[in-house]
Amino acid sequence: MDYYSNQINRLVTELSGLPGIGSKSAQRLAFHILNMPKADVERLSNSMTEARNTVRYCSECFTLTDEERCPICKNPKRDHRTIMVVENTRDQAAYEKTGKYEGVYHVLHGAISPMLGIGPADIRLKELLLRLQKDADEVIIATNSSLEGETTAMYISKLVKPTGIKVTRIASGVPVGGDLEYIDEVTLLRALEGRREL
Repeated sequence: MDYYSNQINRLVTELSGLPGIGSKSAQRLAFHILNMPKADVERLSNSMTEARNTVRYCSECFTLTDEERCPICKNPKRDHRTIMVVENTRDQAAYEKTGKYEGVYHVLHGAISPMLGIGPADIRLKELLLRLQKDADEVIIATNSSLEGETTAMYISKLVKPTGIKVTRIASGVPVGGDLEYIDEVTLLRALEGRREL
């Protein structure tokens, strides 16, 4: 039985389709939006539309950006010979929050997962190998400590090691099965500093 009008139900349905938003959260958000000033709702709507229309992959590291190259890749002060491989843009942001990593990144947009039908060709591994044909001293593998993250780390290690480029893996301290985006900066920094060669 519908308790709300068609428009409210439609808004609740759309919001509940977002990840991590259940029915009750969607209702709370819907009523919050309906109580916002119209100008605020338009600004929110416009920012979502603009982001969807302008955000794309960085041509170098494949993070999400609204420019050809992201600010990190464009920064000449970064160490472009040290590349940290992460699963997604949120993981990259988590490492950036430590304020201690001075290299650049490569965002895979996923991890190898045979159970889910995700193979090496489904993530940005080919692009990583193309980048490594230029000057690179070290590849830091910072995939999650899940089974998929470990599988991806081992696969990358086997691809990169024959090139003579140093391959390291972030140290534990990051809990097994934990997502990097939810881990505090101190733990991430310790994991980075305690990385080991594979």
